[in-house]
Amino acid sequence: MAQIAINIQIKNLRKKLGLTQIDFAKRVGVGLRFLRELERGKTTVRLDKLNQVLDFLVVHLELARD
Repeated sequence: MAQIAINIQIKNLRKKLGLTQIDFAKRVGVGLRFLRELERGKTTVRLDKLNQVLDFLVVHLELARD
């Protein structure tokens, strides 16, 4: 099964909802800068804010074991 990076999945879901980064950030309650960095794949993001985004999208994070 192909794995897609979380930042790409979030970006795709946002676009599927038809929301711009600005609108999405406002609705989720996170800053635009945070969302931009998240969608670009920045490796150090605040987990509380990431959880806000995932909660809004009704997505649950699952960690895979190697």
